Amino acid sequence: MAVTSIQPNYSGPFRDRVENFHGNQLVYVHWEGHLNFCSAIALALPPEMPFRTLAEEVIAGLYGSDPQWASVDLSRARWMLDGVDWNPVPERPIGEQQVGHKSLIRFWTDPVENTRG
Repeated sequence: MAVTSIQPNYSGPFRDRVENFHGNQLVYVHWEGHLNFCSAIALALPPEMPFRTLAEEVIAGLYGSDPQWASVDLSRARWMLDGVDWNPVPERPIGEQQVGHKSLIRFWTDPVENTRG
């Protein structure tokens, strides 16, 4: 996402460069269509991380406290990477699947029946 300074000719340091993350890269993850999570969550992840680890450990850790999470099947989720439909391969590292610095991973799950009275 491009950012423009309100000060003309700003040339300060850019602190979100990939070189500043010690081998990790910023990756944004968002569970779309879920009202408890209004925006993507920024993570510093190693590009060597298998997608399975991202899904089963990281994403589950982020959203697992939500009551609906227990019924989520990520193998049936719809995925997008940087605005393009995406079919991640669980065993492959995210860096080999075009997930780059400042990438946005979005996912949609099947609607869960509303259990509120």
